[in-house]
Amino acid sequence: MTTAAIDARAGRRCHNVLNSLHSTHYFSPDLGRELGALGVTDPRAVNFAVRAAALGPVGAGAVTAAFYNYKHDLVARHVPAVWETVTPEQALAARARAVDATLRRLLGEDAVTSAEMAEAAALALRAAEGCSRSARPLYSAHADLPVPEEAHLAYWHAATLLREHRGDGHLAALMAADLDGLEALVTHTATGKGMAPKWIFTTRGWTQEEWDAATDRLRDRGLLDDAGAPTERGAALRDEVERTTDRLDAAPYAHLGAEGVARLTELGTAFARTALGAGAYPADLFGRA
Repeated sequence: MTTAAIDARAGRRCHNVLNSLHSTHYFSPDLGRELGALGVTDPRAVNFAVRAAALGPVGAGAVTAAFYNYKHDLVARHVPAVWETVTPEQALAARARAVDATLRRLLGEDAVTSAEMAEAAALALRAAEGCSRSARPLYSAHADLPVPEEAHLAYWHAATLLREHRGDGHLAALMAADLDGLEALVTHTATGKGMAPKWIFTTRGWTQEEWDAATDRLRDRGLLDDAGAPTERGAALRDEVERTTDRLDAAPYAHLGAEGVARLTELGTAFARTALGAGAYPADLFGRA
């Protein structure tokens, strides 16, 4: 099956629902508890440890490059120092325990052990077979990890592969659009779909002054208006970034096929809505303010 056989919007919708459930663990108290028990207590260090662990005990430069929109000074504050407290293998094991506890809490035991979860895991893993390692460091590193046996963890693992595959391609699209890491965040937040600035300052390490300077640069390029909203050119650029990302991420969904994508989206939407209803995310996470 060729990539043209799948509507790009269908692949993006499927990714969005899978990523929604994948991302819950970053805001879960279970993750902080598991890493805290190993001596990693700063939430930012926790984030770097669990997401970068698949890369091995890398330094700050590799993490900044792979994560793209984090301030390097923040990364360097915690990496590689975090590996003196926890090994990548320990971080990955702690992450798996946290994901297990989080999904059981948010979805309930019946959903975790359901036939629908097993079906979703099989579909998501099949889609991941269509991913490419080339120029995708975070995807490729996670693809080296074993697939968990339990269905809900296998589903989460596959969602991670698909999330990082799309994410690596998305960074290429942002670079092609001449948007640096902070400018990418500012333009995404300006659409109303990205994280609120206060969460970006807390988790990514940027300051209000740096945010304002990036906003001014984007205004000078004609991408934001005086109120900080996207101009017509700015909206068109973000649309182009997403279309390029769709094109670079088409292969796994073409591999799965239209019927499989539709069914995986249906199943994933149900799981994501349940998690959202159970309070998976902070209420003020998204928005322009």
